[in-house]
Amino acid sequence: MRGKFLTIEGTEGVGKSTNLAFVRDWLQAKGIEVVVTREPGGTPLAEEIRGLLLSKREEKVDETAELLLVFAARAQHLAQLIKPALARGAWVLSDRFTDATYAYQGGGRGLSKEVVTQLEVLVQGELRPDLTLILDIDVELGLNRARQRGELDRFESETLTFFERVRAAYKDRALAAPSRYALVDASQELVRVQSDIEKVLLGLLD
Repeated sequence: MRGKFLTIEGTEGVGKSTNLAFVRDWLQAKGIEVVVTREPGGTPLAEEIRGLLLSKREEKVDETAELLLVFAARAQHLAQLIKPALARGAWVLSDRFTDATYAYQGGGRGLSKEVVTQLEVLVQGELRPDLTLILDIDVELGLNRARQRGELDRFESETLTFFERVRAAYKDRALAAPSRYALVDASQELVRVQSDIEKVLLGLLD
């Protein structure tokens, strides 16, 4: 029996890492094998591509080149980790997936959604997450949290208006397909955030 594919999304500083660990522990407590991964990355080659994408550099990164690198990493990630894990019945829990591409490259950079969709179909075929948790927070609050973690990467260093567009794109996707997405208010106290996430997970198990 194929495993479930879960993803966690959101702008910077929403608490993805903390809540990803919560979801992993919650599922494992139910006796479910969970493979935790991230995008870009997840395999040695994909992690190398992640380094190219996140590193600050003097040379301006072409937006189409950035998009293609994201999907190159994703193709490797799917082939080497995600698809084999799902095929053996494990649940895959990923910190970001293609919704991040629609939000960051589509919403943030302003690239065509149609082009993103073409690459999505080419790389993924019909594979889509079974559930995507979108952690939502005021952009400025999230960026302040991100700054407290230390030096910002190339994406984290983007402008406030860039992240406002990213947040709007995430919300649009959640509204367009409410059966696949759960929009969680990440500005609440952590215990309330995780209570909301637990309700969503219970619904998935049912």
